[in-house]
Amino acid sequence: MREAHALERQVGIDHYVSDGPGVGGRLRADPADFRVRELEILDPEPLDADVGSYPVLLVRATLTGWDTNDFAGALSDAMGISRERVSWAGTKDKRAVTTQLFSIRDAEAADLPDLSGVNIEPVGRLGRDLEFGDLAGNAFEIRISDPERPEAVEDVTADLRAFGNGSVAVPNVFGHQRFGSQRPVTHEVGLCVVREEWREAVLAYAGNPAETEPERTQEARETVDAVAASADPDWQAALDAMPGHLGYERSMLHTLVENGGSDPEDFRAALETVPWNLQRLFVNAAQSYAFNQILSERLRRGLPFDRPVAGDVVCFSDADAPEGLSLPDTDRLQRVDEGRVDVVTRHCERGRAFVTAPLVGTETELADGEPGEIERDVLADLGLSPDDFDLPGNFDSSGTRRAILVEANLTVERDPLTLSFSLPRGSYATAVLREYLKVDPRNL
Repeated sequence: MREAHALERQVGIDHYVSDGPGVGGRLRADPADFRVRELEILDPEPLDADVGSYPVLLVRATLTGWDTNDFAGALSDAMGISRERVSWAGTKDKRAVTTQLFSIRDAEAADLPDLSGVNIEPVGRLGRDLEFGDLAGNAFEIRISDPERPEAVEDVTADLRAFGNGSVAVPNVFGHQRFGSQRPVTHEVGLCVVREEWREAVLAYAGNPAETEPERTQEARETVDAVAASADPDWQAALDAMPGHLGYERSMLHTLVENGGSDPEDFRAALETVPWNLQRLFVNAAQSYAFNQILSERLRRGLPFDRPVAGDVVCFSDADAPEGLSLPDTDRLQRVDEGRVDVVTRHCERGRAFVTAPLVGTETELADGEPGEIERDVLADLGLSPDDFDLPGNFDSSGTRRAILVEANLTVERDPLTLSFSLPRGSYATAVLREYLKVDPRNL
């Protein structure tokens, strides 16, 4: 079994499914090399629908070289409205050409501005704002520049078909970017939070320098670590050393200066100065890291991903998924005992059921048998249990389960080398790309 890149092992991904070398090369030499289109599930009312009943304008925007958050800000500024009136279903990468839906509350199609690198198409009207996850998935068309071994694409595809029992499929891991592309520490912070080690959580975020960071940033983080290690910490010195563009780190340190930074609650208060969604991301990253480790151990033991063994917990497919896309519904779970393995296996073969692993939280029920043994062993190694996720404020998480296999519906073009595939929402394109390129995950 081929060992994963060292940086992937830092986030719980230990192996590749495909044994041979990758094609190499690079991505995103041009934004047009990486195209992403949302697979839509909404059925909006017509544009001339009554605005009293349907006050939200739905638009489809194709963005070239735009971060989703930056575009939402530019759109609201150009329309002279509050940023809070703009919503979207999924966040996309800046270095790409992306097509996705946005909703704009209390707006008309005639109000839409012209923005550079943007094409906006009015779609219809809704009675509510878009919410995160209001999509079935994403379709990708990705061109690989300067592949070193383009012929390797055939062997990788064959390995992935064997893994998916006839379909090109990969472990449904959380990609490297889930944990911080250049400095993967969000799961380290999250693990400290779940253990209620508030001081260690702040230091993992504000200190803890990475070689990939600018020299000045590394020096600032080294200062934080040195201050924290002293007998009488001077948090003002740490704050003074932190560059202005590291606003979240400065907010944490400012709170320590104000509160004294000597009590665990001072550090919890410091961590709570960051936005609520980042607080949740810390815990989500810890859950994702444990999930990746569970999948790595299942792969190491040779347990199947495309079908259950006794003790597994499966979920069933979403009946409302678009044609050609299997969408797991993790609200519909069933435990598989020895007598049901064959029946559920047939459901999995038809795309009607999916083996799952936990994103552990307070309400997560762990599997039985060998799958449950793996889940419990990983959590024990991390010093975690479901009850530990009963946390204050935005750190609390009830958990869920997630499909462990994702089919890519992949096609390959050879000249230029281009991978086209679709994935359900929540799955990472890098889970597929890492198998084909086998390069530093920061370059995916």
